[in-house]
Amino acid sequence: MKDNVAEEHLYLDFSHQDRDGIFPLHTSISLFLLSYCDCKLFKVFLVPTSEDVDDQFVIKNLLCDLEVHLISRCQLPAVVQSCCLPAVVVKDGKFCRAGLSVVLRHIIQKTYEEDPSKTDVVELLGFKKTCLKACAEVSQWTRLCEISIPLAVEGFLKASPEHCQTIPPDILLLERKLGEPVRVHNDDKIRRQKLQQQKAGAKSAIPALGKEPREEGKTVEIQEHPLPSLELSIAFSKLLVQGRSDVVNREASHIRRTKTSDLPPLDHIFAEGLYFTLADVVLLPCIHQFLASSKKQGKNLVDLPLISSWYRRVQEVPGVKRAAGKCNMKLLQLPQLMSAPKEQLQDLSSVSGELEEENQDSPFIGGPRPTMTKLMENGIGAKFSPHPCPNWTLDWSNLPSAVNPGEGKMSRDRALRKQQQLNNLVAVVTKLAKPGDVIVDFCSGGGHVGIVLAHLMPSCQVVLIENKELSLIHAKDRSDELGLNNIGFIQANLDYFNGTFNIGVALHACGVATDMVIEHCVKAQAAFIVSPCCYGFIQNTVKFKYPQSHQFKEILSYKEHMILCRFADQTAVQLPPERRLIGKQCMGIVDLDRAWAAEEHNYSVQVVSMEPESCSPKNNMLVGIP
Repeated sequence: MKDNVAEEHLYLDFSHQDRDGIFPLHTSISLFLLSYCDCKLFKVFLVPTSEDVDDQFVIKNLLCDLEVHLISRCQLPAVVQSCCLPAVVVKDGKFCRAGLSVVLRHIIQKTYEEDPSKTDVVELLGFKKTCLKACAEVSQWTRLCEISIPLAVEGFLKASPEHCQTIPPDILLLERKLGEPVRVHNDDKIRRQKLQQQKAGAKSAIPALGKEPREEGKTVEIQEHPLPSLELSIAFSKLLVQGRSDVVNREASHIRRTKTSDLPPLDHIFAEGLYFTLADVVLLPCIHQFLASSKKQGKNLVDLPLISSWYRRVQEVPGVKRAAGKCNMKLLQLPQLMSAPKEQLQDLSSVSGELEEENQDSPFIGGPRPTMTKLMENGIGAKFSPHPCPNWTLDWSNLPSAVNPGEGKMSRDRALRKQQQLNNLVAVVTKLAKPGDVIVDFCSGGGHVGIVLAHLMPSCQVVLIENKELSLIHAKDRSDELGLNNIGFIQANLDYFNGTFNIGVALHACGVATDMVIEHCVKAQAAFIVSPCCYGFIQNTVKFKYPQSHQFKEILSYKEHMILCRFADQTAVQLPPERRLIGKQCMGIVDLDRAWAAEEHNYSVQVVSMEPESCSPKNNMLVGIP
């Protein structure tokens, strides 16, 4: 390890070890990635979920070349105790990264920073380094890989034989996903090359990845319905660090003139398409455990030909078998299976549930007036309460520069508006907070709210939670400049925070994030001061169904509510005044539904407008007190 790199501690849950797996599966996945990256940059701690764990047995039998330590949950750093594991924290620091995807992406980035020659490692992050970057709360794909598949497999393994006869729905959903057409950067060009190859009748054989062609006289298993060799060639050439120019020649003129809609779709080689990514690393330990258990029980895998093909293909990626060996994963040699007919893949679509049907149904057509009229006929309209402290303001000129948002890269006008926004939130928090309170700044970004609160209220503990790493690093730099000792930083999706707190704040939490913040506060019985944003991004998710309140559900359909959300985003200053007024009314109605939903949990909630309203087009603020 480089001398100037601070030691980082990786904390993993440990429940038990079974056959060739370590549980929970999030721990297996994390250890597998460490082995694949050959990463020794982290001091690894296992946190037993029970007290009857044989320490020496675990340490000796876990991994042959990785030093691990056992630690009890009560010994974890305070910031880690507020998070679900896995989690990474700089030794003796207050900056924590929590959640599977965040931790795995950090391991990859640290490995590459330590050794830039490991390009195969950084390429796990995919195109624009976005693989599994989207929050599981809003991305169905991240949720499937990070949460649903591991939980489904763990449930399958725990079930008695008579209760695990059927394939878990989430496994079937993965099978369906692997049968969907691939969307990749520049896929138009690749699809044209595929069309040219098909017209030429090209059927080139591809040797196993990372191996030399077999000697003459030895049998080579070929699929009865092999995948098109173009996709394989592109995937293999990238993994073997070969040039792409020899994959296929420039397409003929009649191919270039073919309409995009007439081009053949691309088939999956790996989980996210043509290239081996972090998603494959996450899925392999899970699918391996599922297949091993199924094989042991004598189950037929005929319904999972695409997963079986993917499982075999992943094994041929350079470094995978080596990493599996280090983790004591005995990879299976599965037989070739027929590809599933398209009709069967269409039948599997039902396992994705009603969520996709609702969100992908016919578009939301029409203006908001009929919906607003329908509500008004039932006595419902936007209701704004008086501002609790309309004239309260900070003396920004006497605050340290690191506290003032105007000291950043903002324009003078934008910095003034940001100060006005902060005045509104900070005024309410200071009115509610007591010495010793824990205040959580959700979706904190660069820490504008949290740093002001930590500076003004040294007797309170402030925690900043943000998914974007660079924003949170910038916030910590500002905090270090101020010498704040009452502040902590957590890079995580909101669902990975499980700490106790007294007040939750969020300035311009985007779309569904506002509802997630309110949900966290309600669970903790904490007060909340939330300024919503991006109403147009609101949609039904696994966790939230709209409208939320009992009163709204009796009157509005999902589509009608979504029309209000779309028009609530039309408050920009360049729009005509009448349009902005309708947008403001829609904002008020959407937030009234949120307020009433919280009141169903014994909260008193007010929807107020920030002062002055010109501080932001999104100037609503929900103040909730349990």
